[in-house]
Amino acid sequence: MENSTQPFYFNLSIFVNIGFYRYPAFGLCLLLYGFIVSANLVIIVVIACERVLHESMYVFIALLSVNALYGSAGFFPRFLMDILSDTHLISRPACFTQIYVIYTYAFCEVTILGAMSYDRYVAICQPLHYHSRMTFKTVQMLAAFSWLCPALYLSVSIYVTITLPLCGNKIQKVHCASWNVLKLSCVTSATTEIVATIGAITVSFLPVTCILYTYFRIVLLCWKNSSEFRGKVLQSCLPHVISIVIYCVTSFSDTVLNRYNLQGLNPFVAILVSLEFVVIPPVLNPLVYGLKSPEIRTHILRMVSLKTVT
Repeated sequence: MENSTQPFYFNLSIFVNIGFYRYPAFGLCLLLYGFIVSANLVIIVVIACERVLHESMYVFIALLSVNALYGSAGFFPRFLMDILSDTHLISRPACFTQIYVIYTYAFCEVTILGAMSYDRYVAICQPLHYHSRMTFKTVQMLAAFSWLCPALYLSVSIYVTITLPLCGNKIQKVHCASWNVLKLSCVTSATTEIVATIGAITVSFLPVTCILYTYFRIVLLCWKNSSEFRGKVLQSCLPHVISIVIYCVTSFSDTVLNRYNLQGLNPFVAILVSLEFVVIPPVLNPLVYGLKSPEIRTHILRMVSLKTVT
């Protein structure tokens, strides 16, 4: 075993010196963060204020926006500081806190999408039972599961990671990530990595299975019905499907990046790919639901017009 240490600081070594361009980059990222906060807050406020939107589907959309604010708050403030800084050291407690926030955000995203797929399944395949099944209590239970299950898993995972002896402090990413910390372990980490992977798959298995099963049933039903029915289903499900595709693409990119040797990759490409996971879903989800959902779009335009008149 190499000499093990417990470094108080980790070095986010993927950052490159861009000189004067750090200031335009900072301004652009600050505007991006401002847009994420503003767009998701608009979705939350509209759904909270309009009683007609107090239905399970819109509650889950609001939860996606809350989760986006949570995840981006765990990433952007630190990232904006790093853009302007010449050194990119992050303390050990701050690093593990960031890991907890970012990856609970990631797992909550897929569990919320799983709950939304069940909601769409009941609404389309069992419309007569929709209001009796998707009660306020059911929505509360699904929302609690979406938050508590990832939180418990990440708590155990981070506890195990914290106890590992480390033989380095360089993390090749723009934010702290548990997989990158595991690679710094002095002990043979194959077992730990396998356990971590199995845990992550277990947490994701139920919502992913729910998504696949419910959309399989929805597709079967559409196949047996008219084109008019298929058009209505497509309009209802399209925003959710887009969110699922966005999540799959960005999470797959992050998973590949974690296991890729970044020394052979252009640092700017590596930075852009590592940003996808924490930037694209919070940016695109409010746009998708704000533009593609007629009910939300109508109420947003109504609120804007009322403010313009006053």
